[in-house]
Amino acid sequence: MKGLLGVAASAWLLIAPASFADAPQYQNFRVAIYVVVNSTRLMADPAERERQFERAMRQVKFDKVYLEVYRDHNFATDAEIDAVKQFFIDHGVTVSGGITLAKGGQGGQFGTFDYEKPEDRAECRQAVELAARHFDEVILDDFFFFTSKSDADIAAKGKRSWTQYRLDTMRGVSRELVLKPAKDVNPKVRMIIKYPNWYEHFQGLGYDLEQEAQLFDAIYTGTETRDPIITDQLLQQYESYLVYRYFSNIRPDGANLGGWVDTFSTRYVDRYAEQLWDTLFAKAPEITLFNWWPMQEARAASPGERAAWQGEPTSFRWDAMLKSYRSAGAGDPGPGWGRVAGYALEQIDPVIGKLGKPVGIAAYKPYHSTGEDFLHNYLGNIGLPIELTPIFPANADLVLLTESAKFDRDIVQKIKAQLAGGRNVVITSGLLRALEGKGIEDIVELEVTGRTAAIREFINGYGAGNGTSLNDAGRDAPAVLFPEIRFLTNDSWPIIRGVAGAKGFPILLMNRYSKGVFYVLAIPDNVADLYELPRGLTAQIKTYLQPTAPVRIDSEALVSLFVYDNGTFVLQSFLPHATTVKVSLAGAGSKLSNAMTGERITAVPAATPEPVEPGRRRRGNEEPPRTDFAVTLQPHSYLVLRFSGP
Repeated sequence: MKGLLGVAASAWLLIAPASFADAPQYQNFRVAIYVVVNSTRLMADPAERERQFERAMRQVKFDKVYLEVYRDHNFATDAEIDAVKQFFIDHGVTVSGGITLAKGGQGGQFGTFDYEKPEDRAECRQAVELAARHFDEVILDDFFFFTSKSDADIAAKGKRSWTQYRLDTMRGVSRELVLKPAKDVNPKVRMIIKYPNWYEHFQGLGYDLEQEAQLFDAIYTGTETRDPIITDQLLQQYESYLVYRYFSNIRPDGANLGGWVDTFSTRYVDRYAEQLWDTLFAKAPEITLFNWWPMQEARAASPGERAAWQGEPTSFRWDAMLKSYRSAGAGDPGPGWGRVAGYALEQIDPVIGKLGKPVGIAAYKPYHSTGEDFLHNYLGNIGLPIELTPIFPANADLVLLTESAKFDRDIVQKIKAQLAGGRNVVITSGLLRALEGKGIEDIVELEVTGRTAAIREFINGYGAGNGTSLNDAGRDAPAVLFPEIRFLTNDSWPIIRGVAGAKGFPILLMNRYSKGVFYVLAIPDNVADLYELPRGLTAQIKTYLQPTAPVRIDSEALVSLFVYDNGTFVLQSFLPHATTVKVSLAGAGSKLSNAMTGERITAVPAATPEPVEPGRRRRGNEEPPRTDFAVTLQPHSYLVLRFSGP
């Protein structure tokens, strides 16, 4: 395999620890388990570690552990570390170190070191030196940020913003209290920083994806999205894929070593498996299971709230998982989270081997940027494949820019250059609003008025004349609030519009500039209302954002598409019911098959064009021929498909 994936694979071989197992447990990725310091200390007892290891390894095969030596003022002793480390080595498991540079918190709210306090700085250094003495590779769990606003912090901050103060502070802490002490103790040590899932807000807490991510020898990605409804973060499922891709574009040298998933806040067992699968669909070479305790705990896992699809042929089959479990005999509690993980990973391993390098719509999110937070994940959940990057993708035929692009001071000039080069640019209503008065008027004269409209009727109208309804037959679309965008008739064209009463509102505006096409996509006031839009509307948006894509889909919301450069793609449903997806392939007579079974899928007969009134030209966005297929997806399931030309 060539390209970036090949670079990543070769770089992984260069930076992997020399003690890494020569014969991995899986063919297409490695599995690690993170052992928190309390478990490290418990396993200093020989009988306890034997029992825990047997239970864990019987349920999930793993290649490696990260053995934590410090968290929340709790230090493991040298003797405890040595004993547990040697135990794992003797059992053929690679061992690296781990530290969590945090000190508790209050009421579930996380507490961090105050890096203006000498005692906190000293404790941070002590933890780093302890880990570096024992290991040639050390990972920082994702609490290496800064929340304190003590009087000392307020004085040190001065006139800087909290964001700038914390970025400056944590860059210094990285160099002076982590990297230098670690290298002084052990010049061979590789230091890895694991970044969590809330990437939109990192800079405000001192997490630095621009400089800090390059200072460390490698990075790691928190791909845990948990439940999108009951958790405080409300992260969308697609993020388990997207965030790994984004961080891999931050370290394209292959130094994004893997993804990290925990067992927390899952209402049904499939949600845990989905996080594992999506991390690996993003082509992570390693996945870390957080943490050791649930992997070995002598307690059975629960299927959770999955009764609605329990009897369906889903990708995660609870009954099959139960049958795959090897009981230890009398008193065995049954399969726990370890077996859930093991079953999911064993199932996905041969799938990953079929997939090439991920590709998608080039989307630009500059370093330290915010705006329309996590929008890309919502777009991913309506079936748009997104490749998020911190570097402006100047070579892309189409670039998607959300409000966060306003943090690039040269963004208007970059948009102009794309259009002058014959490429297309899509911006959101949020970015349009942010760029008003900052040069966007030199491309097109538009205005976000500040008014909103509740819209439930949508019309497709590419050119002059009557439009056609995009509403779904037999379904009353709920009213969705959209921002009003003022435009000049015949300068810009509302190629998709909403209708409220007797007034139209642009949903997708089109404007030709130089040799390219400029689009503005209106985003609902509540971004989650993207899921409420008619299927006909989202399908039409996809035709404009993916005009020449080899594959695109027409689907319900909560169906995602992952595309690869070797003619394969994955459809994944997060819905609680079966759904039919229309798959559209570029080219007349293109072929589609199940990549795992080789079974051919029959194309849907091409629709007959509607007649045109005498004296009128056919209107609409004419595109090269395509071939359509209907594919059924089971609840909370995926399909791996392969396409080829005629």
